[in-house]
Amino acid sequence: MEKKDLRKLIKNKLAEMTEDEYWNFSKDIQQRLFCLPAWNNAHTIAVTISTGQEVDTKGIIEKAWEEKKRVVVPKCDPAGKTMAFRQITSFDQLEPAFFGLLEPKIEETVEMGPRQIDLIIVPGICFDRKRYRIGYGGGYYDRYLTKYTNDTLSLAFSMQMVEKVPREKHDIPVSKILTECEEIS
Repeated sequence: MEKKDLRKLIKNKLAEMTEDEYWNFSKDIQQRLFCLPAWNNAHTIAVTISTGQEVDTKGIIEKAWEEKKRVVVPKCDPAGKTMAFRQITSFDQLEPAFFGLLEPKIEETVEMGPRQIDLIIVPGICFDRKRYRIGYGGGYYDRYLTKYTNDTLSLAFSMQMVEKVPREKHDIPVSKILTECEEIS
């Protein structure tokens, strides 16, 4: 299957999930995350603000703040197809950006470089067991990860796992994928 077909297939599967399943699976995934050495050893965690049927990240951000971790979220530059991570200390420091995503307000946040981030939670639509992913089509994370050397992982519902993700030579697998059922390394 081509990437666009896989995106459509998985989006349709996600749309069939009940609200109870969504919250229960998200909680199960979060509990797996909070037990990982990569989480426990991280001082600065990069994560997107979840939208739609993505694994809930609000609870992850709140837990990070509770544990006195720094939280950085991406600010995208569509013109240059680049992104930078900026530290937030409150959800009030976010504003709607392109595609309805919430991104940090530049005037209220500070940029953190790749060497300052201990763990990046990489978003995606679907994943395979070799830890490759299909993102949302902008290539922002693939470009960013070329200059990042610490831990990466993705959070996914088991229905987002596919047999094989089409790959290009610039694609970089994540170190680990967590679903509500398992940890894939």
